[in-house]
Amino acid sequence: MRMNTVYLVITGLVALMLALSGLGKLRRDPRQVKVIHETVGVPLQYFPLLAACEFGGALGLVVGIWSPPLGFAAGIGLVLYFVGAIVSHLRGADFKGVGSAVFMLVLAAGVVTLRVLTM
Repeated sequence: MRMNTVYLVITGLVALMLALSGLGKLRRDPRQVKVIHETVGVPLQYFPLLAACEFGGALGLVVGIWSPPLGFAAGIGLVLYFVGAIVSHLRGADFKGVGSAVFMLVLAAGVVTLRVLTM
């Protein structure tokens, strides 16, 4: 029972962080534009796609609370998304900005691990 509570709390927090990050991309938050567009070099036209990936991941994690296979799949998708973000930051020589992507990768991997342990 205790592991399930940890899973629910972490999943909820990660889903909220993803939703806020996706919203920032749709609104073209100046900090995100500076890092993702100006430093890393991602064209602004891709921001809605990145936001959709984050919204989809957040929704998949939340629905995955009741559908474990979906939660697992969403978590794996997010792990891959953040591995791609890390690679993009490193290719753009954004060593300062890579920390956020690494942090989110660790959280996504944690959600996957907790999902497996609570299935």
